[in-house]
Amino acid sequence: MIYEERIYTIKIGAMAEYLQNYQILGFPVQKQVLGHLIGFWTTEIGGLNKVVHIWGYNDLDERMEKRKALAEHPDWPKYLNAALPLIIDQENRLLTPASFSPAN
Repeated sequence: MIYEERIYTIKIGAMAEYLQNYQILGFPVQKQVLGHLIGFWTTEIGGLNKVVHIWGYNDLDERMEKRKALAEHPDWPKYLNAALPLIIDQENRLLTPASFSPAN
């Protein structure tokens, strides 16, 4: 199993709008296509105005297939049109759990 961590920095004052757009437009599509959401968070201390979400995949091939399907989904551009103007920065990481990790 691998995990993809995505961190987005949202414009100051736009978090509520971003989360509403995601909940209504983005999450239903991602849940349908990507499937395995580990968690979705916002930050309170440290780097502020950040959204962090982690998705699980069996392997890199599955991730590539699902990311391609997401990009081709007919409802995905509507979410991107609402979300992209609110995002300042994006960071992605692929994480592999250690053998002793509870997430393994």
